[in-house]
Amino acid sequence: FNEALQHFQTTDLGDLLKSIQPTIRRTGLAAITHFLFGPPRLHKDLVEERDLVFAIAQCSLDNGQSVHMRVLQTIYRKLTCTRADCPRYGPHWENVGFQGSDPATDLRGTGFLSLMHTLYFVMDPEILPLAREIYKLSQHPVQNFPFCVMSINMTRIALHALREEVLSKECNRRQQVVAVLNDFYVATFLHLYQLWKSQQKTISDSGHVLKEVELFAKKNPKQFLKRLEGYLKERRAGTGHRTSPDTLSHSNPSPGGTGSRAGSQGSKEGKEMNFTGVCELPPEMEGEARLI
Repeated sequence: FNEALQHFQTTDLGDLLKSIQPTIRRTGLAAITHFLFGPPRLHKDLVEERDLVFAIAQCSLDNGQSVHMRVLQTIYRKLTCTRADCPRYGPHWENVGFQGSDPATDLRGTGFLSLMHTLYFVMDPEILPLAREIYKLSQHPVQNFPFCVMSINMTRIALHALREEVLSKECNRRQQVVAVLNDFYVATFLHLYQLWKSQQKTISDSGHVLKEVELFAKKNPKQFLKRLEGYLKERRAGTGHRTSPDTLSHSNPSPGGTGSRAGSQGSKEGKEMNFTGVCELPPEMEGEARLI
């Protein structure tokens, strides 16, 4: 994962950086209200890292880049537990939840950032078991859903949260953007998984579920991240995770900073992670939460 990030850090993304929209443009009363009552602004020394995220979200999958191909192959191998590389095109990609024979066609909404998030999910040894649990559920005969397409939607939600500045406070606290966004992506996927499994959702429920998850995630970013930390602690202790997804909606925000699993990576490393190239998304998603 860090090698792939370094690839983007050392790539000239100037043209993409010119076209990004890292925050929502507000005018008039909306701008005044946001300034007075909205979330804090992102620290200036984190702006470059944030902009890199949005640049990566505009990068398309490039067959000529060996790093791109290795990311794609790693995702397939980790999810399917196979050791052999698979062809670049073919129906086998549907096995991991892409919608056709070419994964690139599903990346129009979030670009290469969605692959980076999926890579992070399957490469971190602590959260890989969760990724495989979700992947197993995605293969269920009744509750099935396209895993990688759902992952792309989790990236979309995370990007909107970053653009709407609901993650700025946590980014400022940890002095990281990429690590916070990674954790928020995983926490959002965890919430969707628990809701989908416990309420026996099916693909016909996907539009409603995604909208519910998105609104809930943006409203409770701190609790989402704290809940992921609690889930991982319980897994380490071998007790499993018994908290219902509905618990979050009835809990009150607790004072003080939220601990995060990625914080152990250190703020120095976080500052070095520059994202670029994910395609820009419209800032408002009302009525549009659905499988891409």
